[in-house]
Amino acid sequence: MAGNGTAGSSAAERGAMARARELALLGPRGVNPQVGAVILSPDGRVLAEGWHRGAGTPHAEVDALSKLAPGEARGATAIVTLEPCNHTGRTGPCAVALLEAGVARVVHGAADPGEASSGGAARLAAAGVEVDRLDEAEGEALIADWLFVQRTGRPRVTVKWAQSLDGRAAAADGSSQWITGAEARAHVHRERSAHDAIAVGTGTVLADDPRLTARIPGVDDAPQPLPVVFGEREIPASAALREHPRGLRTAGRDLEAELRALAADGIQSLYVEGGPTLASAFIRADLADRFTIYLAPTLLGGPRTALDAIGVGTIDEQRRLAVTRLEQLGRDLLVEATTESEQ
Repeated sequence: MAGNGTAGSSAAERGAMARARELALLGPRGVNPQVGAVILSPDGRVLAEGWHRGAGTPHAEVDALSKLAPGEARGATAIVTLEPCNHTGRTGPCAVALLEAGVARVVHGAADPGEASSGGAARLAAAGVEVDRLDEAEGEALIADWLFVQRTGRPRVTVKWAQSLDGRAAAADGSSQWITGAEARAHVHRERSAHDAIAVGTGTVLADDPRLTARIPGVDDAPQPLPVVFGEREIPASAALREHPRGLRTAGRDLEAELRALAADGIQSLYVEGGPTLASAFIRADLADRFTIYLAPTLLGGPRTALDAIGVGTIDEQRRLAVTRLEQLGRDLLVEATTESEQ
């Protein structure tokens, strides 16, 4: 029997699902999704926990089952954040592993979107296992960027810039440090840390010599984005990026091909930070999904606009966005928006 919702789920199962989401975050972001699992006894006690530790390692359900003695999972309930897979890759099907362990009930979050890997819930139900879904929206949110990659074949792209109220990213002489205040700059570092990779053009590297690290006060081990430099000009040996803890990746002019290559290497999200030429190129190519814009209450004038040509020739071609967040950051205003297709 397959269900959908919380009506058939106990308090123990709901608590276990929340715990499974915590466990999922212990695993790495990459080619495979982050997944957590909890095995409950028939009376609701936690028997084992597991999570996926990366490509080629046991999936979360199998990791949890491996911690139990033979027969200990018989009649148990498996709580897992993603529908158990139904295919053989580097590892066998999780649906089969659960059947062989004698699990009587499986409660999963998000449905598996893969053409080859989906169908685990149906396979379990056909074999007489009770199957239900719980917190599906939370399960999808947990792996939202991974799901985006499965759907599009490329990472989700966030384009960021800071500008004056009159739309300038720098003064007439090119100086831009700093348009925004400390609060906005701190927010940028948190955004860097939340993305798998960060992109700039060679022009920005040569002009600003950025480090592109995520520096968060009080956090010594903040996740660092992989720096990706687009363009054909050579990066100096003395560039600060040469010392980045994640190394350095260079990319050419074919944005879509480079994005697909990044996705193949497990990059799920890309933060495009600079400068106007690169940001405009992503927008022009319809490869920008989200926008993070910092508006500073200042006027600069001059030619240094925040964006170059983005393929808009008439008002009918304007690129409309949906604003998802407005927040005051010190004196500055944060505007977050998405393309209408992201809604």
